[in-house]
This record gives sequence, C-alpha cells and structure tokens, in this order.
Amino acid sequence: MSTATASPATPASIARAFLPDRWHYHYARSKLASDPLYGGVLEALDGAAMPVLDLGCGIGLLAHYARAHGRPLDYVGVDNDAGKIAQAVAAAERTGLAAARFEVVDLARTFPEAHRGSVVVLDVLQFLPHEAQGRLLAHCAAGLAPGGRLVLRTGLRDGSWRAGMTRAADMASHLIRWMRSAPGELPRREELAARLEALGLRARFAPLWGRTPFNNWLVVAERA
Repeated sequence: MSTATASPATPASIARAFLPDRWHYHYARSKLASDPLYGGVLEALDGAAMPVLDLGCGIGLLAHYARAHGRPLDYVGVDNDAGKIAQAVAAAERTGLAAARFEVVDLARTFPEAHRGSVVVLDVLQFLPHEAQGRLLAHCAAGLAPGGRLVLRTGLRDGSWRAGMTRAADMASHLIRWMRSAPGELPRREELAARLEALGLRARFAPLWGRTPFNNWLVVAERA
C-alpha cells in the first residue's frame, strides 16, 4: 500500500495548521476532502527522496499533507501571491514545519535557479501564456537531479465538458482574486508530451480529478 494512503490523518486535522484563519482552514479542509491531488503527488514522488521545489505552492498545503502522512519533505515553495506566502510561513511556524521554506516568486518572469531535486507544478501551468509555459518547463527540466521527477497537475484542452468547466473555474478564481494571474491557455496533451520529450523527459499521464468536475491530469516526467 502506498504511504500516501496509509496514514490516519484527516482533512480536518491537516487543515488545523491554518487556524486561526478560518477561511484558509475551510479552504484546506474542503480541498483535501474533495481533491486527490496531494495523495497523487506523494505517490508520484515515491522512491525519489530528494529536495522538492513546489512552483505555485499557494499556502503550502502539500508540505503539511506530506508530513501528516509520514512523508516530510525537504521542501521549498514559491508563489507570486505574497499574501498566500505569508499564510504559508505563519502555518509552518505554528506547526513546527522546519524543513519547509517559502518565497515570493513570479514564475511568468523569473525562476529559482539553484534547485536540484524534484519539481512539482500543481494547477499552475494553465495560468501562464503559451510561451511562458515552455520556458517554465525548460527551467523545471534543468532543475531535476538524477532520479528526480517533474510532477505536474494541469487541466488539458481536449474539447470535453470537463475542459470547459476547468476554464470557467480558472477564470472565476482570478475574478475573486484567489489567483493573481489571469488564465493563460490549457495545454493539449499531445503538445505537452512533445515539449517534455524535447527536453529529454518521458512522461506518463493519468486523470486526477477525484470528486471534482474538472479536467485535471497528473503528469509525471523523468529523464528518458
């Protein structure tokens, strides 16, 4: 059995890291209860025990989920939203998450260059313009250590009703200011696979939408 599913940790127990902020507590609890994202990420990282760079980390929920499930990460999270990073730092300090570090970084303009390990990009790629997506993937590939993995979760543009729901939700998240960046472009599976192959990475795709209506896919890429 995967270590990502073996722990008795609950959405509520993990979300308590964000109290006394009730909004982020309820966001985290709802996210963990409805979306299999973080369990899927931990499974994708099985066997790759190395530093993890989380690009677009939000409030740092992945780091809390990993520790609660017995998989503490040597973790750096970056996001372009200074408010979310402040929440991430405060939650890490309250709960003694000493191995997690957080920085404000705008991935549309720059990239944390010093990292060597695995790279995680969750629900972020579709908020970048087409060319910026390519630059980000190239930086991610350059940051992979031998044996490291690039773990993406992204919506895909395939003409399905789920893709339409994903696009509408991305636009709504920007309008309510949860996402600072406006939606860019949902990538097509074939083009994303080709871009990763051109960077020397072999990718596998699996649906990861859980109890949501969105066209979310987990993409795990490694050196070919």
